[in-house]
Amino acid sequence: MSGFVSFVSSGPGDPELLTVKAVKRLEAADAVLFDDLSSGPILSHAKDDADLVGVGKRAGRPSPKQDHVSRLLVDYASAGAKVVRLKSGDSGIFGRLEEEITALREAGIKYEVIPGVTAASAAAAAAGIPLTRRLTARRLQYITGHDVTGELPEDLNLAALADPNATTVVYMGKRTFASLAELLVTHGLPAETPAMLALAVSTPDQQLSHHTIGELPTLLRELQTTAPVLILYGPLAEPE
Repeated sequence: MSGFVSFVSSGPGDPELLTVKAVKRLEAADAVLFDDLSSGPILSHAKDDADLVGVGKRAGRPSPKQDHVSRLLVDYASAGAKVVRLKSGDSGIFGRLEEEITALREAGIKYEVIPGVTAASAAAAAAGIPLTRRLTARRLQYITGHDVTGELPEDLNLAALADPNATTVVYMGKRTFASLAELLVTHGLPAETPAMLALAVSTPDQQLSHHTIGELPTLLRELQTTAPVLILYGPLAEPE
């Protein structure tokens, strides 16, 4: 007997940003495997007898191995369970979705992917700015600030990232942004380029602050937080 897996995107933290479909899947689930950032009030939508299993990965903390998470999905679904894999933000953006889909496909288990609000959209909305702007920011790009080793990826397209007419969003870049900023300036992006730092987007602890890419490295080195950090820079990160 085979069950079914729903990859449910929970958004950046505010339970009111869940989609209607996401809530329905949570209410029907026999098991919910959730990320750390998807816990708390979002889990209140799960039924009382559902198995709730924390499988979140956080930098610098002990975390389940990806193989273990994938195995749990397969085991629950193989036993006939309706499974929700609850991922923060949008599950298709830097969420290790592909590895888990691959495991399900190899096991012959059916699944669906339910999109959600990514942190970049929520941060821009909270700041009251658009992510694109006619004439000055026709292009939007998302990157991760670290690779599997935790370091700044070596294969970044720096010409694209230094484009002054693009809005760039850096996920998980707190530790590596100083190195990235140095490379951006070397490749022609002015150090005065506006930047926005967003912490704990859409949660009660949310903080938004406006800087430049030249100022951010010092600020980030001194920043003491365990909250998710998002960096936006380009023509749209400037406060109105």
